[in-house]
Amino acid sequence: MSTLHTSDYIVFLIYFVIVAGYGLWIYNRKKAESASSKDYFLAEGSLTWWAIGASLIASNISAEQFIGMSGSGFTLGLAIAAYEWMAAATLIIVAIFFIPVYLKNKIFTMPQFLNQRYNGTVAMIMAIFWLLLYVVVNLTSILYLGALAINSISGLNITMCMYALAIFAIVITLGGMKVIGFTDVIQVFFLILGGLITTYLALNLVSDQQGVIEGLNVLTKEAPDHFHMIFDKTNPHYLDIPGMTMLIGGLWIVNLNYWGCNQYITQRALGADLKTARNGILFAAFLKMLMPIIVVLPGIAAFVLYQRGGFQTELLQNGEINPDKAYPVLLNLLPTGLKGLSFAALTAAIVASLAGKANSIATIFTLDVYKKALNENASEANLVKVGKITVVVSMILAVFIAPYLGIDKKGGFQYIQEYTGFVSPGIFAMFILGFFWKKTTSNAALFATIGGFILSVFFKILPGMVDLEFLYSMGFSAPKIVDGITIYEIPFLDRMGFVFIICIVGMIIISLIDNKRGITPQGLEVDTKMFKSHPAFIAGSLIIILLLVALYSIYW
Repeated sequence: MSTLHTSDYIVFLIYFVIVAGYGLWIYNRKKAESASSKDYFLAEGSLTWWAIGASLIASNISAEQFIGMSGSGFTLGLAIAAYEWMAAATLIIVAIFFIPVYLKNKIFTMPQFLNQRYNGTVAMIMAIFWLLLYVVVNLTSILYLGALAINSISGLNITMCMYALAIFAIVITLGGMKVIGFTDVIQVFFLILGGLITTYLALNLVSDQQGVIEGLNVLTKEAPDHFHMIFDKTNPHYLDIPGMTMLIGGLWIVNLNYWGCNQYITQRALGADLKTARNGILFAAFLKMLMPIIVVLPGIAAFVLYQRGGFQTELLQNGEINPDKAYPVLLNLLPTGLKGLSFAALTAAIVASLAGKANSIATIFTLDVYKKALNENASEANLVKVGKITVVVSMILAVFIAPYLGIDKKGGFQYIQEYTGFVSPGIFAMFILGFFWKKTTSNAALFATIGGFILSVFFKILPGMVDLEFLYSMGFSAPKIVDGITIYEIPFLDRMGFVFIICIVGMIIISLIDNKRGITPQGLEVDTKMFKSHPAFIAGSLIIILLLVALYSIYW
């Protein structure tokens, strides 16, 4: 039954009071320390390693993971966990190679990096693009999918849920990155505690109250196909999880672009010193290893219960099974009180992501658009004021346009991946060569930005123009039935890999031509010594790598 009882609301109210009260205390304690824009947007020198790590995860995990990834666990199984586990490995790479470059060159926003490395044109184009992407795609999907999830658990009106989430997020965001960073620690506590309780009860349910270990054994016995990490090309879900290329192909582009070239994420570490930033990112990597336990296993448990005859009507939407309902259906089975805790966990994930995204929108607009194009002489106080106005305006826009984007029909996870995936390969190519090849020119960067998008569209429509059955024989396409006709479509992640390679080659050629014409680009300051890591970080990284090797060896 989709309702919350009085004790559930009491638990949720306790969560709200703790988060809001702690945020207010942090704000009052820190506001006298500095009124600069960098302090407001980046919490320069204020966040500890555990606050950085918690904030990274709180900003990353939202309704699209709890709902969308759990739904993918229902359909695909443990293979979808690759997005989380490979992210842990990616975070190590970002901590070793990306963060030192940003900090060494005093880079605080991604458009600033592009301006410093290439030119103002590239920076402004990407600043405007990121603002549109963050508002129209990310903010709206988090807000709308989150409201749908809360509606399915509580029965509250979807529109009212959207307004409540937006207001809650605005309250936290207006306090700046310090408030966001430190309240995210509490958000992550509720997120993980509530998520683990849900997983525990789901596994206990499938084992007929025989415990978690027995529940996991039951899942592997009753749904063995849901415990394969690598799909072969005959698997019906190969288009979503394209075999070995999950390990060596496009998934690396997705993760490296998201964790290393994304204002929304990197902003958490850009205000700290190198050691603190690295420790925080490593902490986030360990938390990432936990996420499949929290979001994927409940989806597989729901599948097993469905196979036994449960949830036959609860999972239906318009006469068809909707896997995205798996997690909310499980939450509705929780006893009173615990349901309130899980409700708080889900809300924490959504609000933290909304706050982080809104802060990044405000940072890019204020520092990279307003200050550079509209008011070059703006005071620090004025910049902070503009940032706060931007937070409110972006959230209002998201609330109004979210219901009209069809997010619920596509699924939040797929919605975000579909639209960001068209530009990720080009952006990542532009960043990676900008970091480590000083000869890269601004013309090459423009090619990657614009050409990468065009190439992504081309590979998307290519199956309708050419018979790609020959690619199927090599494992680079999979059959898809459209109106009774078999079309061999290139998997999404493989398309990203192809576009990335073409962008890299194209950028190298254009840069070499520009170099011969006398164009000398301005490279970043890169010293190999800054890639050296301290022993504790190396030890932690090795533990994560060994865990990944063990997991893939067991569930290959």
